[in-house]
Amino acid sequence: MKHVRREELCDWITWTERRPQELPAILAQKAARRVHLGPELTLLFENAATVRYQVQEMMRVEHIVREADIQHELETYNELLGGPGELGCTLLIEIDDPRRREEVLPRWLDLPRRIYVALEGGERVHALVDERQIGDTRVSAVQYLRFPTRGRPPVAIGTDFAELAIESALTPAQRAALAEDLAS
Repeated sequence: MKHVRREELCDWITWTERRPQELPAILAQKAARRVHLGPELTLLFENAATVRYQVQEMMRVEHIVREADIQHELETYNELLGGPGELGCTLLIEIDDPRRREEVLPRWLDLPRRIYVALEGGERVHALVDERQIGDTRVSAVQYLRFPTRGRPPVAIGTDFAELAIESALTPAQRAALAEDLAS
C-alpha cells in the first residue's frame, strides 16, 4: 500500500484552514473502512488518506513544526499501513465499564493474534501483531494489526478466540474500499 510522503503534508496552520473542506471526504474514507466485530471490537482499516489525516491532526493539535518531529509522526503512522499486499488496521477493544475492562483485558491477552480476515474461498489470514503493544499480563485496548493477504481483498473479518468466536461478512462498500487500498 502506498505510504504518505512528507511533501503531501502541509504546515498545521494551512491544515487548520483546509480542514473544514477536507473533513467530509476523510470521514467518508474512514466510515467505509470501519468494521464492527460484535459489540466490543472495532477494526479501523487505514489507507494513505486516513494516515495523512492522522498526521495532519497530530501536527495541528500539537503545533508540530520541527522537521524531525514531523518525520517521526509520519514514520509512526505509515507503519500502520503495512507493506505491499498487506492491510493495516487499528483494533479497538471497546469496553466502557472499568471493572469489566480490568477483568477482561488480562483474559484477552491472546485476542489480537486470533483476529483474522477471510478471503474468497474461505482461507483465513491471521493478524500480525505489534509485540510492543502486548504486555505480559494484559492486552492493550488499542492494537495495531497487519494482515498479509498477498493483495487479495477480504470478504469477512473474524476471531477464533474461544471467548469471542465471531465472524462478520464485509459489506460491498467495505470490500470495495479494502480492494482499492490493496491495489494502491
